[in-house]
Amino acid sequence: MLRNPVSKRNLSLIFLGLLLTLTAMAVVLRPKPALADGGVERSGHLHITKECSKYDGTAGSYCTITSSNFSGIPAGSLVLYTQAAVGTAAFEASYIGLDSNVVLYVASGDWAVGRCTLDGTASYGICTFSNGNGELTGFHARVAVAPTDTSGINYSWDGAYGFSSGND
Repeated sequence: MLRNPVSKRNLSLIFLGLLLTLTAMAVVLRPKPALADGGVERSGHLHITKECSKYDGTAGSYCTITSSNFSGIPAGSLVLYTQAAVGTAAFEASYIGLDSNVVLYVASGDWAVGRCTLDGTASYGICTFSNGNGELTGFHARVAVAPTDTSGINYSWDGAYGFSSGND
């Protein structure tokens, strides 16, 4: 009768070695969750400042991003307002608030869409973004808007952002 050269002890060691090898491969091959293909962080806290000297309450006016902690929206990006501020009949030159669709324009092919709503007395409000194109595909955010000084042209955005998988 021929003897099997592989004993139970040897079989256990082979199995253990195979298990450790597969575990190590799973750790090494695990996808990296923090960065997208272009190196843009996939979620986090958003802090942006913008100046609005080119915003006059009319549709098509805009603000310019002056600083950002998120590389996907660098300084120089624009916030374009597609609707006019809400005015009052008694005070045509003033406005009582803003409720407008917006385009967050980074570069040709890189933009996001959203909506901003602000009160007209103190200029506090929120902006929400629901999707984008290019580097901002799947971008979503909710930020609080607040003036940073009394000039009426400098504002901050603070809130959370993230990216949906695909084009949700």
